[in-house]
Amino acid sequence: MNSSKSARQVQQIIFVGPLTLFFVLIMIVPFFLGLYYSMTNWDGVTAHVAWIGLDNYLHIFRQDPDFRNAFWFTVKFTICGVLFTNLLGFFLAYFLTKPLRTRSVLRTVFFMPNMIGGLLLGFIWQFIFVRGFAAVGEATGLSFFTMPWLGNGPTAFWGTVIVFVWQYAGYLMVIYISSLSNVPKSLLESAQIDGADRWQILRSIVIPLIMPAVTVCLFLAISWSFKVFELNLALTQGGPFKSTESVALDIYNEAFTNNRLGLGTAKAMIFFVIVAIITSIQVRLTKKREVEM
Repeated sequence: MNSSKSARQVQQIIFVGPLTLFFVLIMIVPFFLGLYYSMTNWDGVTAHVAWIGLDNYLHIFRQDPDFRNAFWFTVKFTICGVLFTNLLGFFLAYFLTKPLRTRSVLRTVFFMPNMIGGLLLGFIWQFIFVRGFAAVGEATGLSFFTMPWLGNGPTAFWGTVIVFVWQYAGYLMVIYISSLSNVPKSLLESAQIDGADRWQILRSIVIPLIMPAVTVCLFLAISWSFKVFELNLALTQGGPFKSTESVALDIYNEAFTNNRLGLGTAKAMIFFVIVAIITSIQVRLTKKREVEM
């Protein structure tokens, strides 16, 4: 009995031990180091690290309008990004589960933007907004293409949202397609026989049955939107005048441009707590609406 128990323990150590060790070294240790550095005035370069307690956190809440502006931009961006990526991803999936001849090709086309990295994608769309739209505007005279898309705050905000939705809607589409494909055909046929129209079937049958996919897609979209960095950096660099600076970009600038790594780490800790709370609430709320097939 003892030998079999010892053998199981050895197996657990062999199979789980390396993963646990890497998780501790890559996730847990850096987290607590970050918590420590957030209470120092370390510049990230010198060896001198002075403990200052909660001064960084007090500075953020009392004397840092840039962080508040970045957080407000990130909240607005997250609301728009989560809403539009999920709506577009769902409706693409809904129509691409119909018996269309080109649906495989269309699925590939809509998923492809997700394969492009954030920095490269931002530079591509920066060229489109600055050069491509200007050329189309000169040729057609349409005011939509002649607007300074990256030249002022409101249009730069919507330009960033457009690129974000274009990049991630295809990924969410794949998740929704896999869930829609598992909806029992018998339920849909029974509803049609009973006289239900498409909207009633969608609202009362399809959406309740794919709520697990909705939970996953909302979680992914919220985390992507809150953590947007590469796209923000490549597309607008937070401009003009920091009007489109996300929290992640503000943390980066604070830590590595201003050489105030302690203050930047404190911002990252606050950001982590806020995102963790929001995603936990979202998962809890959407899981309550899930039903079993």
